[in-house]
Amino acid sequence: MPLSLSLHAENTQIQSFSSAKKKLEKEIYLTSQDRHTVYCDAEFDSQKNIIPPNGFESDKYQKRAKRIEWEHIVPAENFGRNFSEWRNGAAVCVTSKGKSYKGRRCAEKANEEYRYMQADMYNLYPAIGSVNASRRNYNFVMLGDVESSSFGSCKMKIVNSKAEPPEASRGIIARTYLYMDGLYTHYKMSNQQRQLMNAWNKTYPVDAWECERARRISKIQGNSNQVLEQSCREAGFN
Repeated sequence: MPLSLSLHAENTQIQSFSSAKKKLEKEIYLTSQDRHTVYCDAEFDSQKNIIPPNGFESDKYQKRAKRIEWEHIVPAENFGRNFSEWRNGAAVCVTSKGKSYKGRRCAEKANEEYRYMQADMYNLYPAIGSVNASRRNYNFVMLGDVESSSFGSCKMKIVNSKAEPPEASRGIIARTYLYMDGLYTHYKMSNQQRQLMNAWNKTYPVDAWECERARRISKIQGNSNQVLEQSCREAGFN
C-alpha cells in the first residue's frame, strides 16, 4: 500500500532545536530500556554518557565517543540548503560588528519553517557523538560487502562521503526519510534515495519501541507521524 500524508501535519509546536533535545532526553527516553543509540545500539544514561558496546572503536572524534548527540537522520544541511537564508543570508543576519552571515545560523534566525524542521523530534535520534560527527550530511546507500565497519563491532560504514547503516536501523531511517519527504516542501528525496527508503521500509518493519516513541512524541509535538502510524497499525502495535 503506498504511503500518503495529509497536508499541514508538520511540527508547529517546537521551533527550538535545544528545546527538542531536552524534551527527548527528559520526556521520551525515560528508562534504560529506551536509551539505546540508533546506529550502534549503545546504551546511555540519563546524563547522556555512553556505555560502549563490546568491540566498539572510534579512530576520530574520540572525546565525542563518550556521549550521545542528537542526530538528524535527514541531515539539517540537506534540507537547510533549500532555504534562501542558508544559501544567501538575510537582512537580519548581521553580526554586532556589521558582518553579514549565512548558513545554518542565518536560517535559524530568519526562517520559522526552518526552525520547525530542525526541531522536529521524529527526525532526531540519539547517536554516539563520534558516529554522528563522522556521518556528517552523507546520504545513506548500500556500500556492499567489500567495505568493513568504520566502528569495530558497530556495523556502521562510512566511506567516500557515503554511509551504510546497520540493518537494525534501516527501517527507522527509511520511515524518517519518508516522513520528512512527505511533509515538508523544503525537502525532497532523489528518486534513487526514495527507491532505497521504500525498500528498507518494506524489508525492516517497525517494532514496539519505534511505535511507542512516536506516540510519546505526538503528545508533545502536537502532530502525528503518519508514515509510522500506518506502519504501526499494520504491524498490530496501535
